[in-house]
Amino acid sequence: TYKATNMATFTLRRPDDLHLHVRDGEPMRTLMQSFPKTVARAIIMPNLKPPVVNTEQALAYRDRILAAMPDGSDLGLLMTLYLTDKTKPEEIAKAHATGKVYAVKLYPAGATTNSDSGVTDLSLVDAALNKMAELKMPLLVHSEVTDKTVDIFDREPVFIERHLRQLVAKHPDLKVVLEHISTKEAVDFVRSQGPNVAATITAHHLLYNRNAIFDGGLRPHKYCLPVLKSETNRQALLDAIRSGESKFFMGTDSAPHAKGDKCKDCGHAGVYTAHAALELYATAFEQAGCMGNLEAFVSENGAKFYGIPLNEGTVTLLRESWTVPETLNFGGQELVPLMSNEELHWKVA
Repeated sequence: TYKATNMATFTLRRPDDLHLHVRDGEPMRTLMQSFPKTVARAIIMPNLKPPVVNTEQALAYRDRILAAMPDGSDLGLLMTLYLTDKTKPEEIAKAHATGKVYAVKLYPAGATTNSDSGVTDLSLVDAALNKMAELKMPLLVHSEVTDKTVDIFDREPVFIERHLRQLVAKHPDLKVVLEHISTKEAVDFVRSQGPNVAATITAHHLLYNRNAIFDGGLRPHKYCLPVLKSETNRQALLDAIRSGESKFFMGTDSAPHAKGDKCKDCGHAGVYTAHAALELYATAFEQAGCMGNLEAFVSENGAKFYGIPLNEGTVTLLRESWTVPETLNFGGQELVPLMSNEELHWKVA
C-alpha cells in the first residue's frame, strides 16, 4: 500500500548510482539515448562477454558508452575491472593510474549473469587485493556462494560466513562494498565492521519481498540475483535506511535484459530500474517514513566512501503521478522496466 507524505516537492543534490549495468553494442546504445539525466555519476559494472578484465578493455568500454550518450549528457563514468584468478597487482596499479577506473568487482565464478570468469579461490587474488588496499581502491563484492547445495535464499549469509569475514580480517585496510545486499545478516555484518566496509541497497530490494516473484503467477521481471528475500529481511533493509547510517548508499543494480531473455524456459536474472531510479528510491524512503535520509543515501554516503567530491547541482522531485511505460527499446528488442504499466507518485522535474 502506498503511504504518501504531505510533501509536494523534494529537492536534493544530484545522486550517484554506484552499481549500474548498461550492457554493450546496440542495446547499450539505445539505452544510453534515453538514460535519465538525473544521475551525475555511475559505477559501471564489467560483466560483459568477454568481461572487462584489464585497463585497455575498461577504457575502450568507456569510450563506447561515451560515444552512445546523447548531446548534453554529462553522466560521469566510473569504470571497474572484473577480478579473475589471474588479475595481477600491476594491472590494478595501471588501471588506478588512469584516473578512470575506480573499483574492482568480485564475482564468485558462476554467481550471476556473465560471471563464469569470476574468482574460484580468494587466496589466488591476495596480491591484487593488497595492491587495491594500498591504493584505496574499493573491492565490490557479489556476496553469494555458488555451491548448488546451498538454498538460494541462504547464499548471501553463507558467503559472508564462509568467505567475507576471513577476507575482511585478512585485508583490514581494503575498502569493501557488499553490493545489492538483501538479508538481515548482510546488514548486521556491515554494521559490525569498521569504516572500510559499506553496502549498496537497490530500490527493488527495499520495495518488494519474494512474494512479488510469485504474485498470481510467475513474474520474471521481478527475478534478480540476489533473489528477493523474505519480509523479515526486507524490514532489515528498511531499518538500515531509516538509521541514516553512512555505510549504506545507492546502487540500483539496474540490469537490463530483453523481454525474450526474461520470458523463456531458463530466464535471465535482472531487474531494470534505471528509467526511474530516483523515483523508485523516493517511493521506498517515503513508505519507510525516512524521506529526510534520502539525499545522504543517494548523493553523499557513496561519494564519501569512494573519496570523490560531492556532486554540484540539484534535482527536484515533484508529487506527480505518472504511468511507467510498458516496454522500452533495447537494441530493437523490448525491455520491460520495473513497475511496467504501474503508477509512480514521484516524478523528476
